[in-house]
Amino acid sequence: MSETTYQARRAELHEYFDRTAVEAWMRLTSDAPVNRIRATVRAGRDEMRATLLGWLPQDLRGRRVLDAGCGTGALAVEAARRGADVVAIDLSEKLVSIAAERQPADLAGRIDFRVGDMLAPDLGDFDHVVAMDSLIHYRATDIVRVLAGFAARTDKSILFTFAPRTPALTVMHAAGRLFPRADRAPAIEPVGARALARLIAATSGLAGFSIAREKRIDSLFYKSQAMALAGTRA
Repeated sequence: MSETTYQARRAELHEYFDRTAVEAWMRLTSDAPVNRIRATVRAGRDEMRATLLGWLPQDLRGRRVLDAGCGTGALAVEAARRGADVVAIDLSEKLVSIAAERQPADLAGRIDFRVGDMLAPDLGDFDHVVAMDSLIHYRATDIVRVLAGFAARTDKSILFTFAPRTPALTVMHAAGRLFPRADRAPAIEPVGARALARLIAATSGLAGFSIAREKRIDSLFYKSQAMALAGTRA
């Protein structure tokens, strides 16, 4: 992944989540009524969040967790409730602001909300990194480079999701490209799980990690696959 490519995609995501879709995401990530399509997305995201949290230890006291692409902060809150020292970062200043506003009073000071790049070196080192649906806009080769960036500062596990290459998602992806750029979100990039696994195994920056588990969530209009990489010091 060239720096130019990474920055270009980041700019697209920032434009979408900070300007075009912020109100829709506020509603989707709340308990406000939504239409049937968004209800399936909400249900899928809830199941995915529960899956990733289920792969983390129940007791996170003394552990440092990075919520990479935190959105409105639901996962960060649950990790903090388990005792983790959480850094929650997102490109969207507006989404991070919403996350901070929604932070329960009893967790004040437990979550460090930041706006910026999830690969920023000044974030420090972590025991666990969770990237829920923040890599679905990147191709497989770019995903593994981001994972290698996480691995350089992570001891125990990296939990992430990607858009699985299924016939339905491939058709949806192709159809989405027919709409004018101004009318659609940044493209989701379907990724083959086997191809991604081969790339992970072949990436030197991930030599200390191996695939520990996987799970696919399919909730009609929400299709995402979770993968856990376990470090040698896990």
